[in-house]
Amino acid sequence: MSTLIEVLETQLNVDVDSMDPNVAKSLPFTPHNMTSNQFIVHEQMQVPENRELFVNAVKEYGDKGWEAVHDRISALLCAENIGNIQGRVLLQTSPFSAYDTQKVVQHARRYAEELQKVGISKDRLCIKIPATGPAMVAGRILREEGIRTLGTSLFSVTQAIAASQAGCLYISPYFNEIPAHMDRSLWPACDDPATEHPMSHRLMQILETYKRLYKETDKEQPMLKPASFISVQEVMACGEMEMHHATVGARILAELTALPAVPSTSAKIPGVAKVDMTRPYADARPTPARLSEVAKSDPLSVNWDGKVASTEIDYLADNGAALDKAIEADPVTKQRLYDALEAFKIVELSSKAIIEKAIEELKA
Repeated sequence: MSTLIEVLETQLNVDVDSMDPNVAKSLPFTPHNMTSNQFIVHEQMQVPENRELFVNAVKEYGDKGWEAVHDRISALLCAENIGNIQGRVLLQTSPFSAYDTQKVVQHARRYAEELQKVGISKDRLCIKIPATGPAMVAGRILREEGIRTLGTSLFSVTQAIAASQAGCLYISPYFNEIPAHMDRSLWPACDDPATEHPMSHRLMQILETYKRLYKETDKEQPMLKPASFISVQEVMACGEMEMHHATVGARILAELTALPAVPSTSAKIPGVAKVDMTRPYADARPTPARLSEVAKSDPLSVNWDGKVASTEIDYLADNGAALDKAIEADPVTKQRLYDALEAFKIVELSSKAIIEKAIEELKA
């Protein structure tokens, strides 16, 4: 191993948070999954190389409305990259449907249908749904239909437990809140993110909760796939914390590929070899002592009582009422979930405007 990205790949599954085939091809190995969201689709559908794909999608689906075109171009962009990854392509349902179970289900089904039209079967796709009460209920319905999901915009242990109850394949806890990417004064920069970053405490609590649930139920739990990184150190910390995947954007992937191999850029503690991802919790190892200590506190909670969220509550009952109540009671999760959904709404509306303009131009 000569680069840091190669070290990371021995510790977890590296996923590309980009729909640009050149990003996946730039790595010294074949990445696992390709994730996306409204920002990534918006960016990629406008690059000159994809102009023909975009125009064809408008011509073919324009009479069905902008949403159908958006779904189509999203699937076509996935098809462009499916040969460059080992695993699944991921698309994210509309943020405007985050609190409507049926609309989340319907959008996920449309994605699955469009992906299958371009040759991507259900075992190569996964749909990202927000970790709200109604959307997690949708996740359970989709699981029964063979459509796997990822719980996204996730900031709390409660959301993670609900994602387990929904049968999600993955969850993506956000290492950093969305506004921190634009305003670095909000970013808790630190030398040792595994122990010093406030979100690491909740990540370790989620992992330990899932380990316990697996032992108690023998039921596979969602794999942890953290996202929203700002620094190389944060990504490398996930290797030490035994996360299963890391969703890494193009900028940080380039930095990792350029940096020489060292055990860790944060705590100088070597990570461990990745677990067997076919049954990650059966292969799970005891949590190292220094990380066990991290799980015993929660700096993101003002008056934390030392108790991790209960796994005895049915967070999906009554259309996810218990989950939404727990989110409401946690100011950090409530605000960060709101911020994430609002950011995705803004960019989705921008995509809508571009598509509708293209539809009108074709009619002229």
